Amino acid sequence: MPGSTTPWVTVATLASGFEADLTVAVLGAAGIPARAYGNDLTGLFGPGFQGPSARGVDVLVPADAYDEARGVLQAARDASEDAGDEPGPDGSR
Repeated sequence: MPGSTTPWVTVATLASGFEADLTVAVLGAAGIPARAYGNDLTGLFGPGFQGPSARGVDVLVPADAYDEARGVLQAARDASEDAGDEPGPDGSR
């Protein structure tokens, strides 16, 4: 947040820029400011590659939003796991 003195802290470290971008979007949709940070954001195979990063990518949030962000990410993870339990169109799981 511009002008804010609240420090930013790491809420998650992910393997790729793509995962970090999705996480930033999930947090943003919940009204939590977030940003991806890493010195290896271009991935292993150059700019534009969204696969694994050698050092991972941190997702940062303001320190005062850390607990809320962790809750949002846990809820998203739980919802994703629950969605995997739903039978497919052919009845398979």
